[in-house]
Formats: sequence, C-alpha cells, structure tokens
Amino acid sequence: MAHTALLGLVYLSFISIGLPDGMLGVAWPAMRLQMDQPLAAVGAITMTMTACSAAASLLAGSVVLRIGTGAVVAGSCLLTALGLLGFAVAPSFGWLVALAIPLGVGAGAVDASLNHFVSAHYSSRHMNWLHGFWGVGATTGPLVMGAALASEGGWTAGARSIGLMQLGLALVLFATVSLWSRQTAQAPADADQPGQPSADRNPPRLAMWLAPLCFLFYVSAEMGTGLWAASILVTDRGLSAGDASVWVSLYFGAITVGRFAVGLVANRVGNRRLVRLGIVVAMAGALLFALPAVFGAFSPVGLVIMGLGCAPIFPSLMHETARRFPPEVVRQLIGRQMTCAYAGSSVVPAAFGLLATWAGLQTVMPVVVVLLLILLLVTYRLDRLT
Repeated sequence: MAHTALLGLVYLSFISIGLPDGMLGVAWPAMRLQMDQPLAAVGAITMTMTACSAAASLLAGSVVLRIGTGAVVAGSCLLTALGLLGFAVAPSFGWLVALAIPLGVGAGAVDASLNHFVSAHYSSRHMNWLHGFWGVGATTGPLVMGAALASEGGWTAGARSIGLMQLGLALVLFATVSLWSRQTAQAPADADQPGQPSADRNPPRLAMWLAPLCFLFYVSAEMGTGLWAASILVTDRGLSAGDASVWVSLYFGAITVGRFAVGLVANRVGNRRLVRLGIVVAMAGALLFALPAVFGAFSPVGLVIMGLGCAPIFPSLMHETARRFPPEVVRQLIGRQMTCAYAGSSVVPAAFGLLATWAGLQTVMPVVVVLLLILLLVTYRLDRLT
C-alpha cells in the first residue's frame, strides 16, 4: 500500500512540473502587449528560469541527501506556486523576470531528483508514465490559460488559477512527506531482461557528452515548438488566441497520451527503438506544421503528430542512461543531461524569438525539423558507442 501511495506521489509531483510549462507560450501574445514588450522579450524570462533550473538540478543530489526526496519535491512545488501567484500581481516586466527565479529553482530541483529516483528504482514503463503525468500538467496549463484569456480576467487570472492549483499540490506533498523516507520503491522490473543492453563499465568519453547533447537537441525542438506555436498560429496564420491555445493543448495532450500508451509496451520494445521511432514521427509532424503553403488548413494537425512522436523520446533517453553507463557516473550524467535539457528549454527557444524577429515566425519550424534530424544522427552514434 505504501509503495502504491509513493508511486502516486511521484506522478502527482510531475503534474506540478508540467502545469507552468505550456502556459507561457499561450499567454505571451497577450502578456507582451500589456507589458509593451517585443516578441523576443520572453527570452529574458525563459533564460532566467533556465539558469536557476540548471543550478538547482546540479545541487539537487546533495540537497536530497540532507533533507530527503520528499522535502525537496514538496518545497519545489511550493516555490513554483509562489512564483505563479506572483506573476498574477506583477506590476511590470522586470517583476516577471525576477519571479522566474523561484519558478526555475522549483522546477530544476524536483525534475533532477525525481528523474534519478525513478530511473534507479522503477522500470521503463513507469518512466514513460511519469513523464505522461508531466504532460497532464502541460496540457492543463494551456487550457486554463486559454479559458482565462477568453474571459475578463485575462492572462493574470490564468496565472493565478494555475498558481492555486500548484499550491494545492504542494499542500498534499507536504502532508505526505513521510512516505518518501520509507524508501519503498523497488528495483526496475526490467533490469535484467534478456537481450537488453547492459552498462559499459568503461564508456567512451565521447558517449559521456553525446548523451547530454541528445537532451539539448530534443528539448530545444519540443519546448521551442510549445513556446512559439501559439504565436505562429496567431500572428502568422490568423487564428484567434483561443483557437491557438487549443492547438497547443492538443500538442501537449498528444505527448501525454503517447507516453501513457508507450508505457504499455516500453519494456518489450526497448528504449532505443522507441527513441528512433519517436524522432522520425516527430520530424514528420514538424514538417507538416512548417509547410502551411503545402498542407493548408491541415498543417496544424502536424502539432498533434509531432506530439505523438515526442512522447517516448525524453523518458526513454533518460531511462536508458542507467543502462548505458555504470552506476558511479549515472548521477553525474543525469545532472549534466538535465542542465542541457534546461538550456534546450529556454536558450534555444529564446533564440527562436530573435530569429522570428529578424526573419519571421515562419522560419521557426524548419529549424525545429533540422534539430530533430541532428538528434537522430547523434542518438545513432551514441547507440553505436554504447
């Protein structure tokens, strides 16, 4: 019973990570007009969050050893709740940048600690489902924000609503923090399956750097699309803010549904095959969305196809880390991978904003296609090395 309850808390924690992730891209067209900011100014928010997330992820391991995983997760959820509630009352753009600090610290600490916890104690099925619950949060955030934008409250009402949801999750996590100290998680069920790759005791140095680069390229493509899809649909293709928020929610929803579905077969198919298949499908979807002149009104469906392709990539790459590399380097590598993931979630999407300002929003998705192609080549090389 305690084991099941702990697993439920792990899933609940990843909902809290996902809630703010899809919100900013949907809200930004309205936010920047109210704050009188240029299109690329969102980069100041996302890069601040990235720097804080990266620092928190690198320090998370030592903090967990001192106060425990449960306390780190609950405290991180509280930080993100306070940051979002602050967004709702921020009087100027500078305050939004400052409030990105607790949002980044909270996301980084819980992300790194939970990814290591699940990769060490649970199977590939649970890793995919874990990130599926991130998608539950990432899908809910844009829907809540879209409804708020269509109401009199506007984006501030959306930030306040999502902040209150986070606060409720934090209270649940604080009330159940003692469950984490019992360490009832079990070893991965698929740890010794025949035909699965085993960790190389002396991995090539190149592999130690290619593994984090995979996360840089993948998260750049996934979050860059999530951040700019609404602006592309509103500014470049003439959709309303409400309709654009629906398509962004469908994108994150496809990632969510895909991860739950992949979890059913992950232990049988294997992480590496899932990664390759996912990249190819995501590339097809990104290309469809990138070519409205060719596919017309059907092109936004590419977001759904891309989301389905993205579904297995991050969790399968993360779970494979403990199988490619020996235990003594896994914690270090996961920290390095999360740092690259945070760079991919903000620095590159922020660069997309500069690109869009200079060359137009229609240039963003072709770059996403190129990033996915590079990811396919890098993962192929990494598989050969390990």
